[in-house]
Amino acid sequence: MTNPDLLITGATLPDGTRADILVEGTRVSAVGQGLSSSSATKIDADGLIALPGLVDLHTHLREPGYEQSETVLTGTQAAALGGFTSVFAMANTLPVADTAGVVEQVLRLGDEAGYATVRPIGAVTKGLEGLQLAELGAMANSRAAVRVFSDDGKCVFDPLIMRRALEYVKTFGGVIAQHAQEPRLTVDAQMNEGEVSARLGLAGWPAVAEESIIARDVLLAEHTGSRLHICHLSTAGSVDVIRWAKKRGINVTAEVTPHHLLLTDERAESYDARFKVNPPLRRAEDVMALREALADGTIDIVATDHAPHPVESKDCEWGAAAFGMVGLESALAVVQTTMVETGLIGWAEVARVMSEAPARIGGLATHGQKIEPGIQAELVLVDPSTRRNFGVEDLASLSHNTPYLGIELAGQVVSTIHQGYLTASDRYVVAAETVAAQAELVARG
Repeated sequence: MTNPDLLITGATLPDGTRADILVEGTRVSAVGQGLSSSSATKIDADGLIALPGLVDLHTHLREPGYEQSETVLTGTQAAALGGFTSVFAMANTLPVADTAGVVEQVLRLGDEAGYATVRPIGAVTKGLEGLQLAELGAMANSRAAVRVFSDDGKCVFDPLIMRRALEYVKTFGGVIAQHAQEPRLTVDAQMNEGEVSARLGLAGWPAVAEESIIARDVLLAEHTGSRLHICHLSTAGSVDVIRWAKKRGINVTAEVTPHHLLLTDERAESYDARFKVNPPLRRAEDVMALREALADGTIDIVATDHAPHPVESKDCEWGAAAFGMVGLESALAVVQTTMVETGLIGWAEVARVMSEAPARIGGLATHGQKIEPGIQAELVLVDPSTRRNFGVEDLASLSHNTPYLGIELAGQVVSTIHQGYLTASDRYVVAAETVAAQAELVARG
């Protein structure tokens, strides 16, 4: 028994050309006009954009330890609904993903669920405490083959620890992904420091807390000759630092989240904790600087920072609420709304910043490839003409702490194909039993 072949007809490729795509087994076997197959399941893609499957370099799947917020299964179902065929799972679980055993557990759970390729991110320091390096080599040499390391949620604040981490991962081609937040400048901070925080009486989170760590770390990356990735850039000043570093030839990459491309700190005026996030929503001027930096390549990728929380962690007063918001299901629609419909980028650039570049940064060779014969079949079909008020029905995550409820967004994922089989079809997630069975068939070869 094998998974059914797929024939996608009339799709528009990222470069604007129309083509049929034949998927046989786990691979794309043909791309061209007038393709046919007597055995393949046919998918009419007239009016749809075909992109390489999206890759998220920054996802919180919460398992093990916080399954009340999300599991690897539900998180990857959310990924499939959002067009993602691979996610990189952050290390702030319980226990922390700072050993080979934990990262291998996350890898196994992803393989069993079958909705996406799950690549665990290893912690930089033991217990995310910032005091002692975690087992970086053991995680890199494990079955999970970890290449991205991050204490995300916390900053690697000690410059000596950061230097040692950069030097260590250089030996096997790894990358340190830094959560840039100077902890002493953000004690009790609740939102962006500025006019809105002053008016609301909430403790401010200054831009310099982010920018100073980025400036320090790009210099450390230059000194060590190692790779550095900056998580969730949020200020115009951070853009300036990254732009300077790249001109200097420093090996640094950076990401921006969809919510930092759309939302501003004025959302805090509602005291709705769905808008409480780390780093915080910034000023309109920062939003525009981030959009321009993504368009000109200063910022390399879009990453969701999908951060699910249970209801009680968000349905409370602002000061007591957890930081974070879910974003896998809405990411592509936000990027279309903020970047494509504003004319800043086209669909080829969407493929670059949401698939090709994150796969390259994360060392994931099977994803982010140009749609052509021979590649592993990792694809997403998008209806760019749809407009909808985003609602709970658009979520597959176990948690519903999205900031986009009631906001009109452009575009919608119609189907997602991972390893040659459908994980989302006709705008719905494919049943877990079906996907798991298909994943097992692929694993058996």
